Amino acid sequence: MTDETVRYVVEDHIATITLDRPEARNALNAATRQALGRAFETFAEDETARVAILTATGDTVFCAGGDLKEMSDTQLKVPPPDFIPYWNRTVHTDKPVIVAVNGHAFAGGFLLTQMCDLCIAADTATFAITEAKRGRGAPWAGPLPWLVPPRIAMELLITAEPISAARAYDVGLVNKVVPLSELQAEARRVAEIIANNAPLSVRAGKRMVYAVAKKAWDEALEIGEALFEPVYLSEDAQEGPRAFKEKRPPHWTGK
Repeated sequence: MTDETVRYVVEDHIATITLDRPEARNALNAATRQALGRAFETFAEDETARVAILTATGDTVFCAGGDLKEMSDTQLKVPPPDFIPYWNRTVHTDKPVIVAVNGHAFAGGFLLTQMCDLCIAADTATFAITEAKRGRGAPWAGPLPWLVPPRIAMELLITAEPISAARAYDVGLVNKVVPLSELQAEARRVAEIIANNAPLSVRAGKRMVYAVAKKAWDEALEIGEALFEPVYLSEDAQEGPRAFKEKRPPHWTGK
């Protein structure tokens, strides 16, 4: 699937979704937001894709955020809930999404990185919630204190200043930082590891992390037990130990 500003390609169970609007710093105008929504709907429904990588064209900007010119032209006030397709809400999938951040991730670009499950950043990447500089809001950053310490979230929101990839790694916002030249290969390497794991275990693991974020310790254990029971009862749960015993790669069926 290829739109004018978003490309979707699947290879070896890995979907790669690429923002491709470099002339506008990959800003999220209406056409790009809609194309991004279609790409993630395709990924959610694509049985051949087990994991996705979200990245962008270019080597300086991942995504500059919303298209401010378009916002001015349309006199945008409160963005509707589906303004940017939040794929853990409006476009639901329990398949993992990795973001490979190749440059500046500001405002809506920061939001895209926040929505993904793992974040790999180039050492030249920077992250910022710049809405305060433009008089806009960032209600989507409500879950941010779950990802980073509250004071870091506070700093990002009220200073609107960027932080480096190295600092983002230090505060837990980023999983790995690599040289820009190695970014896509590293994202692919991590995606391959995930794609080779048992699909039901991977999906239940993702669901559990998000589900328990709102629960207390005992409730978290109960949620985990309920989510993983179907995994334990699956054919794949028998295939994994069998393949280990037989010294061969497992053949996952997702059943």
